[in-house]
Amino acid sequence: MRAAARWSHAHLRAHRGAAVLIVLATAGITVSLLLATALFGYAADPWQRVFTQTSGAHVWIHTQAGAPAASLTALDEVRAASGPFRTVRTTASLQPGGAKAALELRGAPDRPRTAGPRLTAGRWLDAGTAGGRGAGIVLESSVARAMWAKPGDDLSLSGFARPLRVVGIAETAEVGFRAGETPGTAWVLPGTLAASDAGREQRGRTVGLQLTDPEDTDYVVQRAVTRLGSDQITGVSTWRQAKAEAASDNQLLGRLLGLFGLGALLAAALAVGGAISTRIRGHLRDIAILKAIGFTPGQVVRMFLALHLGFALLGVASGAVLTEVLGSLVPGRIGEAMALWQELPEHAWAPFAISGGVVVFIGSATCLAAWRAGRVPPVPVARAAVPPGRRMSGTVRRALGLRVPPALVLGWRGAFHRPLRSVAAVGRLTVPLLIITIALGAWATLDRFVSHPEKVGLPAALTVRSDSLGDRELRQLLADRPDVTAHPGAEVQALVPGQTGTITLRGLGTDRRPYPYALAEGRAARGPDEAIAGQGLLDLLDAHVGDWVRMTVAGQPHVLHIVGRGIEPADGGRVISTGLDTLREGDTALRPDFYHLVLKQGADPDAVRDSLVQASAGRLEVREIPNPVSGFAAVRAVIAGLIAVLVLIGLAELSTTVGAAVRDRGRDLLALKAVGLTPRQIIAVIVSATVFVVLAAASVGSLLGVFASQWLIDLQGRSSGWGSGIAQRPPLSVLLLVGGVSVVVAAAASVLPAARAARGKLADAPVDVR
Repeated sequence: MRAAARWSHAHLRAHRGAAVLIVLATAGITVSLLLATALFGYAADPWQRVFTQTSGAHVWIHTQAGAPAASLTALDEVRAASGPFRTVRTTASLQPGGAKAALELRGAPDRPRTAGPRLTAGRWLDAGTAGGRGAGIVLESSVARAMWAKPGDDLSLSGFARPLRVVGIAETAEVGFRAGETPGTAWVLPGTLAASDAGREQRGRTVGLQLTDPEDTDYVVQRAVTRLGSDQITGVSTWRQAKAEAASDNQLLGRLLGLFGLGALLAAALAVGGAISTRIRGHLRDIAILKAIGFTPGQVVRMFLALHLGFALLGVASGAVLTEVLGSLVPGRIGEAMALWQELPEHAWAPFAISGGVVVFIGSATCLAAWRAGRVPPVPVARAAVPPGRRMSGTVRRALGLRVPPALVLGWRGAFHRPLRSVAAVGRLTVPLLIITIALGAWATLDRFVSHPEKVGLPAALTVRSDSLGDRELRQLLADRPDVTAHPGAEVQALVPGQTGTITLRGLGTDRRPYPYALAEGRAARGPDEAIAGQGLLDLLDAHVGDWVRMTVAGQPHVLHIVGRGIEPADGGRVISTGLDTLREGDTALRPDFYHLVLKQGADPDAVRDSLVQASAGRLEVREIPNPVSGFAAVRAVIAGLIAVLVLIGLAELSTTVGAAVRDRGRDLLALKAVGLTPRQIIAVIVSATVFVVLAAASVGSLLGVFASQWLIDLQGRSSGWGSGIAQRPPLSVLLLVGGVSVVVAAAASVLPAARAARGKLADAPVDVR
């Protein structure tokens, strides 16, 4: 043990620089993985972010007006409570007469500390201001979107003598608004609530319970029913329901970022493992001496394992402490994400799991390399006594015959004359380049949704409706606009055989002017009873393009022929679209509910919207059609950070490749000098060998990455209901730029080590043993 400790101490003193680099690399990888995890959670789980920022409640209990809801706050499992609030159920619509929605009004004198709504626009209620004198209302964001409401709008509510002014929009971690299923939430002052003439059946109480242990949710609900009585409870919603609803809208983002995280972890593990294996290979002579003086194979294995695990533990601990202490101080989105992550429940175990995973990966690679060290013979075998392993290949001989510069020929041979090691080096460099290419594919796909929405199922930029203008007036107003093409439309909920839920049946466009759907399969609907279906609908009905499907709308049957599949981002793809003329066959009195406006190229949606509102004297409701990737703004920052992490991992692997190339070719350098190559030519040989390895990795990584990114994104598109066909390959110019930068960086990184090796005094020493 003492001899092993003395050898380890002497080894560290002799190789301080290499030891420091290993520790720093491990710390950097740990920091990168921890920050990436924080960013992934920040971007991929918005519900958890809102729940944490608002100190959300795990259970919301809705009761009759006379129920003692306040008694629930005394339950042992309850840590904090929001309310109870007096409530009124009402129906609201924009003035004049706009979209309607069911609301649950809560009387709140102040913004609650527990489950307090987070304002995204406007302000909170204030009895001391003009807007708060009994006339203000704050809407939850999901119902505000459904009603097209914004701060400053007036709402007409059933049971209230005068309209209420919207003073703010807020988001919560509760179950959001769903038309016909879940009412939206709104907050008013208690005096405003008391002014309602709603009957007793519309009045109630609501209390939010924040639990000490979220797993006690079901038990607390049972206790609430037992304490109050089932006849007093009108509704219950839990955090699981809210999270599941929010997660359904973010599966694409979460899976994409999860894939990137696993890819970065794999690249990091390969880089660290390669570095340790190369390091042990470089000390085979020292290992042989240790065995010659009496060390057993087991002692050698344990010695190397303890040494490199010590490096790993020191690096991981340093990186984890640095991230925990300084991570939240980083300006911008990274610091915000880190500060939020430190408040999430999974932060109690995630840093330890990630740090432990890094140590396990490094330990696994070290065990394999240390096992090889234990098999080194006590008496090293000189390379000169070993017969040549491989003759010069035909490609190299032909290249020399064609008078290709010797540096390139010898560099090619040096890069690939040992196939196993060459494949391993290329493979380790390929992984980060492969993940970078997939990330660039995701970036290009997001750009496609923004720059060419018509190719991904969003040909229209605006939707228009009005309850104060007649259909003829509205059509004339839109026809006077040369920069828009208006397509009338209507949506109804339909039932299909064998399903308990509803699907969306959309009539859009006419036979004379069909709507320009983005088709991924089949053809456009041209005749009567022809329709375009989304992938989610096809999966729901187990149907295919060419099938006939039957559905019922308000007791009226419709039989449609699916002639094509379109890219459908709305409603999880559970949409079937036909012409408005076909929809009218079942209801001749059907009138358009809205008009989708396809803008001419170069038209500004904001300018068109403002001009339409002005031309209609404010009687038009004009709204931008939401882009499904508008909530993915954080993804670009995450992708950029991921690429930066992968670049660092690639640089670490590149340094390992350069060091191994210089060490393994030490004896070859003697031969090159003996045949007359100058130091500059020797440098060129080493640099070109490194460049060839990186060029091979860049080529393979880019090629595989392009196909992998398209397959993965389309696969997720199919599973999310949008359908395949949404993926966009990275531009060729970007791929060439990535490959070119990789080659230039490889050449620059290998110049200095190559110069030292070419100008140094070489001898048949440690490099001449196996």
